Amino acid sequence: MCGRFCITGDTFNRMVSDETGCAFNAQASPDIRPSQQIATIIYQQGNLEQQPAVWGIKPDWAKKQIINARAETVNDKKLFHHAMQNHRCLIPCSGWYEWHDEGGPRKQKYLFSHSDNHPFYMAGIWFPGDMPELVTITTAPNEVCRPYHDRMPALIAPKDTWQWLEGNITSIMPMLGADEHYPIVVTAV
Repeated sequence: MCGRFCITGDTFNRMVSDETGCAFNAQASPDIRPSQQIATIIYQQGNLEQQPAVWGIKPDWAKKQIINARAETVNDKKLFHHAMQNHRCLIPCSGWYEWHDEGGPRKQKYLFSHSDNHPFYMAGIWFPGDMPELVTITTAPNEVCRPYHDRMPALIAPKDTWQWLEGNITSIMPMLGADEHYPIVVTAV
């Protein structure tokens, strides 16, 4: 789920800055993949700041890179617990991609974007280091996404930015469910 996303449009950075109050400046890219450095928003010393991080972690015991954590278990798993408690982030994006098997020789690629061309804010957790690493948080899909995949990014509404980044676990866990009314448009690409 959500192994690729995009940042598009000339107004993206201005919209993110306006909606979050964080001076944000990410490079546009039609295809952002795991292991790439991405722009995130974190809460640090009373302010929202942009922080670069590498998408994915690879613990010594893991056979492959871990890029997502399930909302239902992110706070319970030892690997994620500390980051969930202390290092939450937002990953602004224009949309994300899923591939759906429709019986042909290749899976069909779909873009999930905001119906009003606003940014999405994927929930994530980050791990400190010389270059921080992060994983995105996924949740059960809403009605729009369900026909294409069994997971979707946990999306944080702009009005909940501060609460997500600095709130306590009890107050933020309800934010990780799929919002049935989120304005998502699905486009074959």
